[in-house]
Amino acid sequence: MYHYDDFDAAFVAARVEQFRDQVARRLSGELTEDQFRPHRLMNGVYLQLHSYMLRIAIPYGVLNSRQVRKLAELARTYDRGYGHFTTRQNLQFHWPALKNVPDMLAELASVEMHAIQTSGNCIRNVTADHFAGVAHDEIADPRPYAEILRQWSSLHPEFSFLPRKFKIAVNGAAHDRAVIQAHDIGLQVVRNDAGEIGFTVYVGGGLGRTPMIARKVRDFLPERDLLGYVEAILRVYNMEGRRDNKFKARVKILVHEKGLEALREEIESEFAARDPKALTLPTKELERFRAFFAPPKLEAKKPVSDRVERRKAKDSRFASFFASNVVAHKSPGYVVVTVSLKAIGATPGDASADQMDAVADLAEDYSHDEVRVSHEQNLILPHIALDDLPAVYDRLASVGLSTPNAGGISDIISCPGLDYCTLATARSIPVAQRIAQRFGDGPRAKEIGPLKIKISGCINACGHHHVGHIGILGLERAGEETYQITLGGSGDEQAAIGQIVGPGFSSENVVEAIETIVDTYMGLRREESETFLDALRRVGMAPFKEALYDRSAGSDI
Repeated sequence: MYHYDDFDAAFVAARVEQFRDQVARRLSGELTEDQFRPHRLMNGVYLQLHSYMLRIAIPYGVLNSRQVRKLAELARTYDRGYGHFTTRQNLQFHWPALKNVPDMLAELASVEMHAIQTSGNCIRNVTADHFAGVAHDEIADPRPYAEILRQWSSLHPEFSFLPRKFKIAVNGAAHDRAVIQAHDIGLQVVRNDAGEIGFTVYVGGGLGRTPMIARKVRDFLPERDLLGYVEAILRVYNMEGRRDNKFKARVKILVHEKGLEALREEIESEFAARDPKALTLPTKELERFRAFFAPPKLEAKKPVSDRVERRKAKDSRFASFFASNVVAHKSPGYVVVTVSLKAIGATPGDASADQMDAVADLAEDYSHDEVRVSHEQNLILPHIALDDLPAVYDRLASVGLSTPNAGGISDIISCPGLDYCTLATARSIPVAQRIAQRFGDGPRAKEIGPLKIKISGCINACGHHHVGHIGILGLERAGEETYQITLGGSGDEQAAIGQIVGPGFSSENVVEAIETIVDTYMGLRREESETFLDALRRVGMAPFKEALYDRSAGSDI
Protein backbone atom coordinates (compact mmCIF):
# COMPACT_ATOMS: atom_id res chain seq x y z
CA MET A 1 0.00 0.00 0.00
CA TYR A 2 1.04 3.60 -0.42
CA HIS A 3 2.85 5.22 2.53
CA TYR A 4 3.00 8.94 3.22
CA ASP A 5 6.17 10.81 2.35
CA ASP A 6 7.27 13.94 4.27
CA PHE A 7 5.08 16.19 2.14
CA ASP A 8 1.97 14.06 2.73
CA ALA A 9 2.55 13.99 6.49
CA ALA A 10 3.13 17.75 6.72
CA PHE A 11 0.15 18.52 4.51
CA VAL A 12 -2.31 16.40 6.51
CA ALA A 13 -0.97 17.71 9.84
CA ALA A 14 -1.38 21.32 8.67
CA ARG A 15 -4.91 20.57 7.53
CA VAL A 16 -5.80 19.19 10.98
CA GLU A 17 -4.61 22.37 12.68
CA GLN A 18 -6.53 24.55 10.25
CA PHE A 19 -9.70 22.65 11.05
CA ARG A 20 -8.97 22.77 14.78
CA ASP A 21 -9.07 26.57 14.54
CA GLN A 22 -12.29 26.48 12.51
CA VAL A 23 -13.98 24.20 15.07
CA ALA A 24 -12.89 26.48 17.92
CA ARG A 25 -14.45 29.46 16.14
CA ARG A 26 -17.67 27.53 15.57
CA LEU A 27 -17.89 26.45 19.22
CA SER A 28 -17.23 30.01 20.42
CA GLY A 29 -20.00 31.35 18.20
CA GLU A 30 -17.63 33.33 15.99
CA LEU A 31 -18.82 31.21 13.04
CA THR A 32 -22.47 30.38 12.45
CA GLU A 33 -23.44 26.90 11.30
CA ASP A 34 -23.95 28.23 7.77
CA GLN A 35 -20.49 29.80 7.80
CA PHE A 36 -18.94 26.65 9.27
CA ARG A 37 -20.63 24.28 6.83
CA PRO A 38 -18.15 24.54 3.93
CA HIS A 39 -15.20 24.13 6.32
CA ARG A 40 -16.58 20.99 7.92
CA LEU A 41 -17.58 19.43 4.60
CA MET A 42 -14.01 19.86 3.32
CA ASN A 43 -12.95 17.74 6.29
CA GLY A 44 -15.55 14.99 6.04
CA VAL A 45 -17.88 16.28 8.78
CA TYR A 46 -21.64 16.12 8.21
CA LEU A 47 -24.49 17.29 10.44
CA GLN A 48 -26.92 14.40 10.72
CA LEU A 49 -30.21 13.90 12.55
CA HIS A 50 -28.80 13.52 16.05
CA SER A 51 -25.15 14.57 15.89
CA TYR A 52 -22.24 15.35 13.64
CA MET A 53 -20.85 12.50 11.56
CA LEU A 54 -17.23 11.98 10.49
CA ARG A 55 -16.54 10.16 7.23
CA ILE A 56 -12.99 8.81 6.94
CA ALA A 57 -11.31 8.12 3.60
CA ILE A 58 -10.03 4.61 2.91
CA PRO A 59 -8.45 5.00 -0.54
CA TYR A 60 -9.39 2.06 -2.80
CA GLY A 61 -10.43 0.22 0.38
CA VAL A 62 -6.94 -0.79 1.62
CA LEU A 63 -5.93 -0.77 5.30
CA ASN A 64 -3.12 -2.19 7.41
CA SER A 65 -3.52 -3.55 10.94
CA ARG A 66 -2.22 -0.36 12.56
CA GLN A 67 -4.90 1.67 10.81
CA VAL A 68 -7.67 -0.76 11.71
CA ARG A 69 -6.60 -0.64 15.35
CA LYS A 70 -6.65 3.15 15.26
CA LEU A 71 -10.23 3.06 13.93
CA ALA A 72 -11.14 0.74 16.81
CA GLU A 73 -9.50 3.11 19.29
CA LEU A 74 -11.41 6.08 17.89
CA ALA A 75 -14.66 4.12 18.11
CA ARG A 76 -14.07 3.45 21.81
CA THR A 77 -12.75 6.87 22.73
CA TYR A 78 -14.86 9.27 20.72
CA ASP A 79 -17.91 7.36 19.45
CA ARG A 80 -20.22 4.64 20.77
CA GLY A 81 -17.89 1.70 20.28
CA TYR A 82 -18.46 0.96 16.58
CA GLY A 83 -17.97 2.28 13.06
CA HIS A 84 -19.97 1.94 9.86
CA PHE A 85 -18.30 0.83 6.62
CA THR A 86 -19.88 2.35 3.53
CA THR A 87 -20.47 1.55 -0.13
CA ARG A 88 -17.61 3.95 -1.01
CA GLN A 89 -15.09 1.83 0.94
CA ASN A 90 -15.02 4.52 3.67
CA LEU A 91 -15.79 4.40 7.38
CA GLN A 92 -18.23 6.63 9.24
CA PHE A 93 -18.49 7.52 12.92
CA HIS A 94 -22.04 8.66 13.63
CA TRP A 95 -21.75 10.04 17.16
CA PRO A 96 -18.62 12.20 17.58
CA ALA A 97 -18.79 15.45 19.55
CA LEU A 98 -17.65 18.33 17.35
CA LYS A 99 -15.10 19.46 19.93
CA ASN A 100 -13.35 16.07 19.58
CA VAL A 101 -13.21 15.89 15.79
CA PRO A 102 -9.85 17.72 15.46
CA ASP A 103 -8.31 15.26 17.91
CA MET A 104 -9.79 12.38 15.91
CA LEU A 105 -8.28 13.78 12.72
CA ALA A 106 -4.91 14.17 14.43
CA GLU A 107 -5.07 10.55 15.55
CA LEU A 108 -5.91 9.50 11.99
CA ALA A 109 -2.97 11.50 10.63
CA SER A 110 -0.65 9.53 12.93
CA VAL A 111 -1.49 6.37 10.93
CA GLU A 112 -1.55 8.01 7.49
CA MET A 113 -5.30 8.56 7.26
CA HIS A 114 -7.57 11.57 6.84
CA ALA A 115 -11.10 12.66 5.95
CA ILE A 116 -10.27 15.07 3.12
CA GLN A 117 -12.57 14.96 0.07
CA THR A 118 -15.03 12.53 1.60
CA SER A 119 -17.69 15.19 1.12
CA GLY A 120 -18.33 18.34 -0.90
CA ASN A 121 -18.43 19.03 -4.64
CA CYS A 122 -15.06 17.55 -5.39
CA ILE A 123 -13.48 14.29 -6.54
CA ARG A 124 -14.40 11.80 -3.81
CA ASN A 125 -12.53 8.74 -2.54
CA VAL A 126 -11.37 6.70 -5.57
CA THR A 127 -12.60 3.12 -5.27
CA ALA A 128 -11.40 -0.17 -6.73
CA ASP A 129 -11.96 -3.92 -6.79
CA HIS A 130 -11.63 -5.28 -3.25
CA PHE A 131 -9.94 -8.41 -4.67
CA ALA A 132 -7.28 -6.31 -6.42
CA GLY A 133 -3.91 -8.02 -6.67
CA VAL A 134 -5.20 -11.46 -5.69
CA ALA A 135 -7.94 -12.31 -8.20
CA HIS A 136 -7.47 -15.02 -10.84
CA ASP A 137 -9.21 -12.99 -13.53
CA GLU A 138 -7.15 -9.84 -13.04
CA ILE A 139 -5.63 -8.12 -16.06
CA ALA A 140 -3.63 -5.69 -13.92
CA ASP A 141 -3.82 -4.43 -10.34
CA PRO A 142 -6.05 -1.31 -10.39
CA ARG A 143 -4.70 0.14 -7.14
CA PRO A 144 -1.64 1.92 -8.58
CA TYR A 145 -3.92 3.79 -10.97
CA ALA A 146 -6.35 4.60 -8.16
CA GLU A 147 -3.47 5.98 -6.07
CA ILE A 148 -2.21 8.08 -8.99
CA LEU A 149 -5.70 9.53 -9.39
CA ARG A 150 -5.98 10.13 -5.65
CA GLN A 151 -2.74 12.07 -5.44
CA TRP A 152 -3.46 14.05 -8.59
CA SER A 153 -6.99 14.98 -7.56
CA SER A 154 -6.38 15.87 -3.90
CA LEU A 155 -7.21 19.57 -3.61
CA HIS A 156 -6.76 20.04 -7.35
CA PRO A 157 -7.43 23.81 -7.69
CA GLU A 158 -9.55 23.43 -10.81
CA PHE A 159 -11.68 20.58 -9.49
CA SER A 160 -12.24 21.50 -5.83
CA PHE A 161 -15.54 23.26 -6.57
CA LEU A 162 -17.23 21.19 -9.24
CA PRO A 163 -20.93 21.52 -10.12
CA ARG A 164 -21.52 18.45 -7.93
CA LYS A 165 -19.66 15.59 -6.23
CA PHE A 166 -17.63 13.40 -8.60
CA LYS A 167 -16.88 9.71 -8.20
CA ILE A 168 -14.28 7.54 -9.96
CA ALA A 169 -13.85 3.76 -9.81
CA VAL A 170 -11.16 1.52 -11.32
CA ASN A 171 -11.54 -2.20 -12.06
CA GLY A 172 -8.66 -4.42 -13.11
CA ALA A 173 -10.37 -7.77 -13.64
CA ALA A 174 -12.57 -9.32 -16.30
CA HIS A 175 -15.43 -9.35 -13.79
CA ASP A 176 -16.45 -5.90 -12.56
CA ARG A 177 -16.36 -5.89 -8.76
CA ALA A 178 -16.11 -2.09 -8.53
CA VAL A 179 -19.46 -1.09 -10.13
CA ILE A 180 -17.61 1.18 -12.55
CA GLN A 181 -20.65 1.82 -14.76
CA ALA A 182 -22.49 3.49 -11.87
CA HIS A 183 -19.75 6.12 -11.52
CA ASP A 184 -19.12 9.54 -13.02
CA ILE A 185 -15.96 8.03 -14.52
CA GLY A 186 -15.45 4.28 -14.68
CA LEU A 187 -12.10 2.87 -15.77
CA GLN A 188 -11.82 -0.75 -16.88
CA VAL A 189 -8.27 -2.05 -17.28
CA VAL A 190 -7.86 -3.84 -20.64
CA ARG A 191 -5.12 -5.01 -23.00
CA ASN A 192 -5.10 -4.17 -26.69
CA ASP A 193 -4.13 -6.56 -29.48
CA ALA A 194 -0.47 -5.72 -28.92
CA GLY A 195 -0.73 -6.72 -25.25
CA GLU A 196 -0.40 -3.14 -24.00
CA ILE A 197 -2.29 -2.10 -20.87
CA GLY A 198 -4.86 0.67 -21.11
CA PHE A 199 -8.41 1.54 -20.12
CA THR A 200 -11.90 1.38 -21.47
CA VAL A 201 -13.39 4.66 -20.27
CA TYR A 202 -17.01 5.12 -19.18
CA VAL A 203 -18.60 8.48 -18.35
CA GLY A 204 -21.91 9.54 -16.86
CA GLY A 205 -22.95 6.74 -14.56
CA GLY A 206 -24.71 7.47 -11.32
CA LEU A 207 -27.65 6.49 -9.15
CA GLY A 208 -29.76 8.86 -7.04
CA ARG A 209 -32.99 10.41 -8.28
CA THR A 210 -31.98 9.99 -11.94
CA PRO A 211 -30.19 6.63 -12.20
CA MET A 212 -28.10 6.10 -15.33
CA ILE A 213 -25.60 3.55 -16.56
CA ALA A 214 -22.36 5.13 -17.77
CA ARG A 215 -21.65 5.43 -21.49
CA LYS A 216 -18.44 4.29 -23.15
CA VAL A 217 -16.34 7.17 -24.53
CA ARG A 218 -13.07 5.32 -25.24
CA ASP A 219 -12.48 1.67 -26.08
CA PHE A 220 -8.77 1.93 -25.37
CA LEU A 221 -6.90 4.69 -23.58
CA PRO A 222 -3.15 4.07 -23.20
CA GLU A 223 -2.17 4.01 -19.53
CA ARG A 224 0.30 6.87 -20.00
CA ASP A 225 -2.65 9.13 -20.89
CA LEU A 226 -4.75 8.32 -17.82
CA LEU A 227 -4.46 11.70 -16.10
CA GLY A 228 -4.65 13.72 -19.29
CA TYR A 229 -7.89 12.09 -20.40
CA VAL A 230 -9.52 12.19 -16.96
CA GLU A 231 -8.58 15.86 -16.75
CA ALA A 232 -10.18 16.48 -20.15
CA ILE A 233 -13.45 14.89 -18.97
CA LEU A 234 -13.44 16.94 -15.77
CA ARG A 235 -12.65 20.19 -17.57
CA VAL A 236 -15.59 19.71 -19.94
CA TYR A 237 -17.85 18.86 -17.01
CA ASN A 238 -16.60 21.78 -14.91
CA MET A 239 -17.24 24.22 -17.76
CA GLU A 240 -20.59 22.86 -18.91
CA GLY A 241 -22.15 21.03 -15.97
CA ARG A 242 -25.36 22.55 -14.58
CA ARG A 243 -24.88 24.85 -11.58
CA ASP A 244 -28.41 26.24 -11.49
CA ASN A 245 -30.02 23.04 -10.19
CA LYS A 246 -28.16 20.61 -7.93
CA PHE A 247 -30.49 17.81 -8.98
CA LYS A 248 -29.31 18.20 -12.57
CA ALA A 249 -25.68 18.97 -11.84
CA ARG A 250 -24.07 15.53 -12.17
CA VAL A 251 -22.10 14.68 -15.29
CA LYS A 252 -24.70 12.03 -16.19
CA ILE A 253 -27.16 14.86 -16.91
CA LEU A 254 -24.60 16.52 -19.17
CA VAL A 255 -24.19 13.26 -21.09
CA HIS A 256 -27.97 12.95 -21.38
CA GLU A 257 -28.61 16.55 -22.45
CA LYS A 258 -25.65 17.00 -24.78
CA GLY A 259 -25.62 13.51 -26.24
CA LEU A 260 -22.81 10.97 -26.14
CA GLU A 261 -21.23 11.77 -29.49
CA ALA A 262 -21.17 15.52 -28.93
CA LEU A 263 -19.70 15.06 -25.46
CA ARG A 264 -17.11 12.61 -26.75
CA GLU A 265 -16.03 15.14 -29.39
CA GLU A 266 -15.58 17.82 -26.73
CA ILE A 267 -13.59 15.49 -24.48
CA GLU A 268 -11.33 14.42 -27.35
CA SER A 269 -10.85 18.05 -28.41
CA GLU A 270 -9.92 19.06 -24.88
CA PHE A 271 -7.58 16.08 -24.62
CA ALA A 272 -5.89 16.89 -27.94
CA ALA A 273 -5.36 20.51 -26.89
CA ARG A 274 -3.47 19.63 -23.71
CA ASP A 275 0.25 19.97 -23.25
CA PRO A 276 1.21 16.36 -24.13
CA LYS A 277 4.11 16.41 -21.66
CA ALA A 278 2.24 17.87 -18.70
CA LEU A 279 0.19 14.88 -17.59
CA THR A 280 1.77 11.95 -19.42
CA LEU A 281 2.76 9.20 -17.02
CA PRO A 282 6.36 8.09 -17.67
CA THR A 283 7.16 4.40 -17.37
CA LYS A 284 9.49 5.03 -14.44
CA GLU A 285 6.74 6.78 -12.49
CA LEU A 286 4.25 4.01 -13.23
CA GLU A 287 6.72 1.45 -11.94
CA ARG A 288 7.23 3.49 -8.78
CA PHE A 289 3.52 3.40 -8.05
CA ARG A 290 3.28 -0.31 -8.83
CA ALA A 291 6.03 -0.97 -6.30
CA PHE A 292 3.76 0.31 -3.52
CA PHE A 293 1.40 -2.57 -4.29
CA ALA A 294 3.88 -5.36 -4.92
CA PRO A 295 2.38 -8.65 -3.72
CA PRO A 296 3.76 -10.12 -0.50
CA LYS A 297 6.28 -12.92 -0.75
CA LEU A 298 4.13 -15.98 -0.18
CA GLU A 299 5.66 -19.33 0.70
CA ALA A 300 4.86 -22.15 -1.70
CA LYS A 301 1.90 -24.16 -0.43
CA LYS A 302 0.01 -27.24 -1.48
CA PRO A 303 -3.20 -26.38 -3.37
CA VAL A 304 -5.25 -28.68 -1.12
CA SER A 305 -5.28 -28.71 2.68
CA ASP A 306 -6.06 -31.90 4.57
CA ARG A 307 -6.73 -29.76 7.62
CA VAL A 308 -9.45 -27.83 5.79
CA GLU A 309 -11.01 -30.95 4.28
CA ARG A 310 -11.24 -32.67 7.66
CA ARG A 311 -12.83 -29.61 9.22
CA LYS A 312 -15.36 -29.31 6.40
CA ALA A 313 -16.33 -32.96 6.84
CA LYS A 314 -17.13 -32.62 10.54
CA ASP A 315 -18.29 -28.97 10.80
CA SER A 316 -21.18 -27.98 8.53
CA ARG A 317 -20.98 -24.35 9.59
CA PHE A 318 -17.33 -24.15 8.56
CA ALA A 319 -18.18 -25.89 5.29
CA SER A 320 -20.84 -23.26 4.59
CA PHE A 321 -18.37 -20.50 5.37
CA PHE A 322 -15.83 -22.07 3.01
CA ALA A 323 -18.42 -22.29 0.23
CA SER A 324 -19.68 -18.71 0.51
CA ASN A 325 -16.96 -16.54 2.06
CA VAL A 326 -13.77 -18.06 0.63
CA VAL A 327 -12.42 -17.75 -2.90
CA ALA A 328 -9.17 -19.00 -4.36
CA HIS A 329 -6.13 -16.73 -4.36
CA LYS A 330 -4.10 -16.43 -7.55
CA SER A 331 -1.24 -18.08 -5.60
CA PRO A 332 -1.91 -21.81 -5.07
CA GLY A 333 -2.44 -22.80 -1.46
CA TYR A 334 -3.88 -19.43 -0.47
CA VAL A 335 -7.40 -18.07 -0.26
CA VAL A 336 -9.17 -14.72 0.02
CA VAL A 337 -11.62 -14.50 2.93
CA THR A 338 -14.66 -12.23 3.02
CA VAL A 339 -15.46 -11.21 6.58
CA SER A 340 -19.19 -10.60 6.54
CA LEU A 341 -20.41 -7.55 8.47
CA LYS A 342 -23.94 -8.85 8.01
CA ALA A 343 -24.55 -11.14 10.96
CA ILE A 344 -28.23 -12.08 10.99
CA GLY A 345 -30.15 -9.28 12.71
CA ALA A 346 -27.15 -6.93 12.88
CA THR A 347 -26.81 -3.51 11.24
CA PRO A 348 -25.25 -4.03 7.79
CA GLY A 349 -21.75 -2.58 7.58
CA ASP A 350 -21.27 -1.97 11.31
CA ALA A 351 -18.22 -3.32 13.13
CA SER A 352 -17.56 -2.94 16.84
CA ALA A 353 -14.22 -1.79 18.18
CA ASP A 354 -13.56 -5.33 19.48
CA GLN A 355 -14.33 -6.75 16.05
CA MET A 356 -12.02 -4.26 14.35
CA ASP A 357 -9.24 -5.17 16.77
CA ALA A 358 -9.81 -8.86 16.04
CA VAL A 359 -9.60 -8.27 12.28
CA ALA A 360 -6.41 -6.24 12.76
CA ASP A 361 -4.89 -9.11 14.75
CA LEU A 362 -5.85 -11.62 12.07
CA ALA A 363 -4.39 -9.41 9.34
CA GLU A 364 -1.14 -9.16 11.25
CA ASP A 365 -0.97 -12.86 12.12
CA TYR A 366 -2.24 -14.43 8.89
CA SER A 367 -2.82 -11.92 6.05
CA HIS A 368 0.48 -10.10 5.62
CA ASP A 369 -0.84 -7.10 7.53
CA GLU A 370 -3.54 -6.27 4.98
CA VAL A 371 -7.30 -5.70 5.19
CA ARG A 372 -9.65 -4.57 2.43
CA VAL A 373 -13.03 -2.84 2.60
CA SER A 374 -15.51 -3.86 -0.09
CA HIS A 375 -18.18 -1.58 -1.57
CA GLU A 376 -20.60 -4.24 -0.33
CA GLN A 377 -19.84 -3.21 3.26
CA ASN A 378 -17.73 -6.23 4.18
CA LEU A 379 -14.07 -6.69 5.07
CA ILE A 380 -11.55 -8.83 3.20
CA LEU A 381 -8.50 -10.76 4.43
CA PRO A 382 -6.68 -11.15 1.11
CA HIS A 383 -3.74 -13.47 1.80
CA ILE A 384 -4.77 -16.43 3.99
CA ALA A 385 -2.84 -19.70 3.72
CA LEU A 386 -5.30 -22.54 3.22
CA ASP A 387 -3.89 -24.46 6.18
CA ASP A 388 -4.52 -21.45 8.43
CA LEU A 389 -8.17 -21.10 7.45
CA PRO A 390 -9.64 -23.15 10.34
CA ALA A 391 -7.76 -21.03 12.89
CA VAL A 392 -8.83 -17.82 11.16
CA TYR A 393 -12.44 -19.01 11.09
CA ASP A 394 -12.42 -19.88 14.81
CA ARG A 395 -11.11 -16.45 15.73
CA LEU A 396 -13.69 -14.76 13.52
CA ALA A 397 -16.42 -16.88 15.13
CA SER A 398 -15.30 -15.80 18.59
CA VAL A 399 -16.21 -12.17 17.79
CA GLY A 400 -19.33 -12.81 15.70
CA LEU A 401 -17.71 -12.39 12.28
CA SER A 402 -18.08 -15.87 10.79
CA THR A 403 -21.52 -15.49 9.18
CA PRO A 404 -21.49 -17.65 6.02
CA ASN A 405 -23.53 -15.39 3.75
CA ALA A 406 -21.18 -13.46 1.43
CA GLY A 407 -23.06 -12.83 -1.82
CA GLY A 408 -26.23 -14.40 -0.46
CA ILE A 409 -29.69 -13.09 0.28
CA SER A 410 -28.82 -11.90 3.80
CA ASP A 411 -25.62 -10.12 2.69
CA ILE A 412 -27.68 -6.95 2.30
CA ILE A 413 -26.28 -3.52 1.45
CA SER A 414 -28.05 -0.81 3.43
CA CYS A 415 -27.55 2.90 3.98
CA PRO A 416 -28.03 4.29 7.54
CA GLY A 417 -31.46 5.63 6.57
CA LEU A 418 -33.79 7.56 8.82
CA ASP A 419 -32.12 6.24 11.96
CA TYR A 420 -29.26 8.67 11.26
CA CYS A 421 -29.53 10.66 8.04
CA THR A 422 -31.19 14.07 7.61
CA LEU A 423 -31.90 13.31 3.95
CA ALA A 424 -33.63 9.98 4.54
CA THR A 425 -37.36 9.57 4.11
CA ALA A 426 -37.64 6.06 5.59
CA ARG A 427 -35.75 3.59 7.71
CA SER A 428 -33.55 1.09 5.92
CA ILE A 429 -31.66 -0.71 8.70
CA PRO A 430 -34.74 -2.34 10.32
CA VAL A 431 -35.96 -3.58 6.94
CA ALA A 432 -32.55 -5.10 6.18
CA GLN A 433 -32.51 -6.76 9.60
CA ARG A 434 -35.98 -8.25 9.18
CA ILE A 435 -35.23 -9.61 5.70
CA ALA A 436 -32.00 -11.15 6.95
CA GLN A 437 -33.84 -12.74 9.86
CA ARG A 438 -36.51 -14.09 7.52
CA PHE A 439 -34.07 -15.87 5.20
CA GLY A 440 -31.06 -16.42 7.47
CA ASP A 441 -27.81 -17.99 6.36
CA GLY A 442 -28.75 -21.67 6.57
CA PRO A 443 -30.08 -24.28 4.12
CA ARG A 444 -32.83 -22.08 2.70
CA ALA A 445 -30.43 -19.24 1.93
CA LYS A 446 -28.04 -21.70 0.29
CA GLU A 447 -30.85 -23.10 -1.82
CA ILE A 448 -31.75 -19.60 -3.03
CA GLY A 449 -28.14 -18.98 -4.05
CA PRO A 450 -26.48 -15.68 -4.99
CA LEU A 451 -28.92 -12.80 -4.69
CA LYS A 452 -28.05 -9.17 -4.00
CA ILE A 453 -30.59 -7.12 -2.05
CA LYS A 454 -29.79 -3.42 -1.66
CA ILE A 455 -31.75 -0.89 0.38
CA SER A 456 -31.75 2.92 0.37
CA GLY A 457 -33.67 5.15 2.77
CA CYS A 458 -34.13 7.93 0.20
CA ILE A 459 -33.74 8.71 -3.49
CA ASN A 460 -30.07 9.61 -3.07
CA ALA A 461 -29.44 5.85 -3.31
CA CYS A 462 -26.50 5.49 -0.92
CA GLY A 463 -27.58 1.85 -0.59
CA HIS A 464 -27.18 1.31 -4.37
CA HIS A 465 -30.72 -0.04 -4.61
CA HIS A 466 -30.93 0.73 -8.35
CA VAL A 467 -28.30 -1.92 -9.10
CA GLY A 468 -29.56 -4.53 -6.66
CA HIS A 469 -30.98 -7.77 -8.05
CA ILE A 470 -33.76 -6.77 -5.70
CA GLY A 471 -33.70 -3.08 -4.85
CA ILE A 472 -35.71 -1.45 -2.09
CA LEU A 473 -36.24 2.32 -1.85
CA GLY A 474 -37.76 3.80 1.27
CA LEU A 475 -40.06 6.78 0.72
CA GLU A 476 -42.48 8.83 2.78
CA ARG A 477 -46.10 8.85 1.63
CA ALA A 478 -48.82 10.61 3.59
CA GLY A 479 -46.70 10.41 6.72
CA GLU A 480 -46.05 6.68 6.36
CA GLU A 481 -42.90 4.84 5.33
CA THR A 482 -43.42 3.12 1.98
CA TYR A 483 -41.01 0.82 0.16
CA GLN A 484 -40.72 0.73 -3.61
CA ILE A 485 -39.24 -2.46 -5.09
CA THR A 486 -37.13 -2.77 -8.23
CA LEU A 487 -35.98 -5.97 -9.91
CA GLY A 488 -33.17 -6.79 -12.32
CA GLY A 489 -30.50 -4.29 -11.35
CA SER A 490 -26.86 -5.27 -11.65
CA GLY A 491 -23.56 -3.62 -10.80
CA ASP A 492 -21.22 -5.90 -12.72
CA GLU A 493 -20.00 -5.80 -16.33
CA GLN A 494 -23.63 -6.32 -17.43
CA ALA A 495 -24.70 -3.26 -15.46
CA ALA A 496 -28.40 -2.47 -15.42
CA ILE A 497 -30.86 -0.28 -13.54
CA GLY A 498 -33.65 -2.26 -11.89
CA GLN A 499 -37.24 -1.82 -13.02
CA ILE A 500 -39.97 -0.74 -10.62
CA VAL A 501 -42.45 -3.58 -10.18
CA GLY A 502 -45.39 -1.40 -9.17
CA PRO A 503 -46.87 0.42 -6.18
CA GLY A 504 -44.89 0.38 -2.95
CA PHE A 505 -45.37 -1.68 0.19
CA SER A 506 -45.76 -0.62 3.78
CA SER A 507 -43.10 -1.35 6.37
CA GLU A 508 -45.30 -4.15 7.68
CA ASN A 509 -45.67 -5.81 4.26
CA VAL A 510 -42.33 -5.25 2.54
CA VAL A 511 -40.69 -8.39 3.94
CA GLU A 512 -43.63 -10.49 2.77
CA ALA A 513 -43.25 -8.89 -0.66
CA ILE A 514 -39.60 -9.96 -0.80
CA GLU A 515 -40.68 -13.45 0.27
CA THR A 516 -43.18 -13.52 -2.61
CA ILE A 517 -40.51 -12.46 -5.09
CA VAL A 518 -38.11 -15.13 -3.89
CA ASP A 519 -40.78 -17.83 -3.89
CA THR A 520 -41.75 -16.84 -7.44
CA TYR A 521 -38.14 -17.12 -8.55
CA MET A 522 -37.72 -20.51 -6.90
CA GLY A 523 -40.81 -21.77 -8.68
CA LEU A 524 -39.68 -20.45 -12.06
CA ARG A 525 -36.03 -21.38 -12.20
CA ARG A 526 -35.19 -24.26 -14.52
CA GLU A 527 -32.45 -25.72 -12.38
CA GLU A 528 -30.54 -24.89 -9.20
CA SER A 529 -27.77 -23.23 -11.17
CA GLU A 530 -30.12 -20.66 -12.73
CA THR A 531 -29.58 -17.48 -10.74
CA PHE A 532 -32.24 -14.94 -9.87
CA LEU A 533 -30.99 -12.53 -12.54
CA ASP A 534 -30.84 -15.25 -15.20
CA ALA A 535 -34.38 -16.36 -14.43
CA LEU A 536 -35.71 -12.79 -14.39
CA ARG A 537 -34.06 -12.00 -17.72
CA ARG A 538 -35.54 -15.16 -19.20
CA VAL A 539 -39.14 -14.75 -18.02
CA GLY A 540 -39.43 -10.98 -17.59
CA MET A 541 -41.25 -8.98 -14.94
CA ALA A 542 -44.79 -10.27 -15.55
CA PRO A 543 -44.73 -13.35 -13.26
CA PHE A 544 -43.35 -11.28 -10.38
CA LYS A 545 -45.90 -8.50 -10.83
CA GLU A 546 -48.69 -11.04 -10.97
CA ALA A 547 -47.47 -12.73 -7.80
CA LEU A 548 -47.13 -9.43 -5.95
CA TYR A 549 -50.30 -7.65 -7.02
CA ASP A 550 -52.80 -10.02 -8.59
CA ARG A 551 -52.48 -12.79 -6.04
CA SER A 552 -51.13 -10.98 -2.98
CA ALA A 553 -53.14 -9.21 -0.34
CA GLY A 554 -49.98 -7.64 1.08
CA SER A 555 -49.44 -4.88 -1.44
CA ASP A 556 -50.35 -1.26 -0.81
CA ILE A 557 -52.06 -0.51 -4.11
